[in-house]
Amino acid sequence: MQAVRHFLLAVQFFTRIPVTGRLADWVGYSPALLRASAGHFPGVGWIVGLVAAGMLAAVQLLLPQGNAYAPLAAAIFSTLATVLLTGCFHEDGLSDVVDGLGGSHDRDKALAIMKDSRIGAYGAMAMVLAVAAKTALLALLASHSLALAIATLLSGHVIARLWPLYVVRSLPHVGDTAQSKSKPLAEFISRRGVVSATLWALPAAALLAWWQGWPVLVLALLPSAAAALWMRQWLQRRLQGFTGDGLGATEQVSEIAFYLGIAASLGPLGAWLGQA
Repeated sequence: MQAVRHFLLAVQFFTRIPVTGRLADWVGYSPALLRASAGHFPGVGWIVGLVAAGMLAAVQLLLPQGNAYAPLAAAIFSTLATVLLTGCFHEDGLSDVVDGLGGSHDRDKALAIMKDSRIGAYGAMAMVLAVAAKTALLALLASHSLALAIATLLSGHVIARLWPLYVVRSLPHVGDTAQSKSKPLAEFISRRGVVSATLWALPAAALLAWWQGWPVLVLALLPSAAAALWMRQWLQRRLQGFTGDGLGATEQVSEIAFYLGIAASLGPLGAWLGQA
């Protein structure tokens, strides 16, 4: 039951799903509980992935079959559903990070820009391009196979939420820790939390491998992990640590890379890997 409390707290923190009343009283809150809930971050990805996949399938099946614009419309509504469900939580983190790191080479000034609630040109462009990249890739996948797009959403939302935890595990938290919502996550994430997160992600990887084959899984995981590693190195070089916005940005970049890898499996690279 303690694990259920941790999972519900993660749902409450990372989505707009209401956990209120007696249920909220039973779940409770403390910095220690929030730290423990981080291990269930990929579990939240299962909820987001199911909503995204359900919306994409429903819209595409309702629209005229064979119409070239049906997959694009389905991808847009699917992305809209995830944004509404998460409250644009991770997209906001991406825009703040790009605003800060793009707006100044000075570490302290970059952190100050990231805390500013106003969005700048760098952040706006990053958000637009990120949403466009996701919808375009999902539309491409849905136009090829609805089953492939569903498998991609189910696994991608889970696995993309695993990588930020390794960033937390390997870098110190920086910024205004007194007011940061991510501070309890940053103080300490146990090995058990990382193991829990990995256990959430393993069925997603197995699902994709069973549904689409091991070559597709490999082509999805490699760019996704590489994107997360690149974000970690960027945060370490520019900020000497991570912020909550940096974790959201890591999720977004690795999610897009995951979709890109699966899209690449439809081309010559996927054919070569399947024959190797």
